[in-house]
Amino acid sequence: MPRHKATAAVFAALVLAGCTTDKPAATTQPAASAPNATQSAQGSGSGSGTGAQSKFFVQADFDAQLAMRTQTPQGPSDKPWEQAIAPQMTGTAKYKKDGPYHLCFSNAAVNNPWRQVGWKTMQAEAGLHKEITKFTALDAEGKDDKQISDIAELQAKGCDALIVSPNTTATLTPAVTAACGKVPVIVFDRGVQTDCPVTFIKPIGGYAFGADAAEFLVEKVPAGGKVLALRILPGVDVLETRWSAAKVVFDKSKVQVAGVEFTDGDAAKTKSIVSDYIQRYGKIDGVWMDAGATAVAAIEAFEDAGVPVPPINGEDQQDFLQKWKDAGLTAVAPTYPTYQWRTPIIAALKILKGEEVPKMWNLPQPKVTSENLSTYLKPNMPPLHYALCGCETLPGFPENWGGKKS
Repeated sequence: MPRHKATAAVFAALVLAGCTTDKPAATTQPAASAPNATQSAQGSGSGSGTGAQSKFFVQADFDAQLAMRTQTPQGPSDKPWEQAIAPQMTGTAKYKKDGPYHLCFSNAAVNNPWRQVGWKTMQAEAGLHKEITKFTALDAEGKDDKQISDIAELQAKGCDALIVSPNTTATLTPAVTAACGKVPVIVFDRGVQTDCPVTFIKPIGGYAFGADAAEFLVEKVPAGGKVLALRILPGVDVLETRWSAAKVVFDKSKVQVAGVEFTDGDAAKTKSIVSDYIQRYGKIDGVWMDAGATAVAAIEAFEDAGVPVPPINGEDQQDFLQKWKDAGLTAVAPTYPTYQWRTPIIAALKILKGEEVPKMWNLPQPKVTSENLSTYLKPNMPPLHYALCGCETLPGFPENWGGKKS
C-alpha cells in the first residue's frame, strides 16, 4: 500500500493496514467519498448511507477479484505461497545463470506487526536454500527518497536478482524501471506503474477482502438492521477498494448502513465512535471494518455498554481470533496473508534457473470462519501475530516470531 506523507494520520493508517495496491498500475487518486468524517444513513431505502462510489472503483477489477475467490489455484495444496490463480506464465530463459546466488531486497519498511511477521518469514525462507549464499536487504523506513537510494545502492552490490516491496506506487516507479534494465526484478506486496518486473506477486486484493466481510454481514444481519462501517482514512487505494466492494454488496442488500466513520486506525477513537453509535441508536446490528487491527477495541465498546456484540469482521491477527473464540462471537476474518513474503524468494530462484513464472502471481486469499477458526488460532503466539504467515514449518518457529513452544 502506498504511504503518503501528507499527514501523520495517513501514515498511521497505512502502518495498521500494512498492505498493498491491487495491481501494478494502481494510482493514488482523491477519494470520491464525502470529505466529512462521517457519512450517516438517510432515509430507509436498501443500502442507504453508503455515499458515492470511490473513484478507485474499477468494475473489471472488482469482477476479476470476486471471480478469483472461487477459482482453484494451481500449485501444491499444502503450500499456498507457491500457488497461483489463473497464471499467465512468462519465460525467464534470458536470466538463467549458474549459482550460487546473491539476492537483494529493497523493503518499504518493517514498521508494523504485519510487515514484521512477513520479514521474519522471508528471512527464514531464504535460509532454506543453500544456493542463496548472500541475502542483502535494505529497509527504507517508510521513506520514498531512501528507498530510491536503496535500490540504486543494491544495484551496485552485484545482486543476481532484486526483490522490491515499494513504499509508494508512483514515486518508486522510475527507480524500479531503471533497475529492470540491469537485473531481474520481482515486485510484491505493493505495485508500481510499469510491467517491467519479471513478476508481480500479491494475494487476490482489496475488493475480495471488502466483499467477503460485507457478504457475511448481509447474511447475518436481519433486513433493516443497522451496520456501522469503520474505515481508516479516505484516499488510500487498497482501503478504498475494500470499501468500494463492500458498498456494492450493501447497496444490493436490505441492511441499513447507519454510518461510515473514519477511525485513523486508532483503537481509542474506534472505541469512542462505536460507543457513540450505540448511544445514538440503542442497537447496532453489525460492524464492517476495512482493516482489523482495531477490531478488539470495537468489540470492547459493546461489552462496556453491556449489549451483545453484533456480527463483525476483523483480520487474522491473534488478539481478534482469541477474542472471537473466548466471547463466542459471530465473526469472519478476511485476510491479506503474510505468507506472500515467502513467494518472492521462490520466484527469484525460479527466474535465475530459467523457469517460467506467472507474470501476475495472484496468491490465494483465504478467510477465517467459525468452521476453521481453531486452525488459525495459536494461543502460544503473541497478540499481534498474523495467523496466515505460512511459517509454522520454518526453522526457528515459533520463537523467532515471538511465540512459545506448546
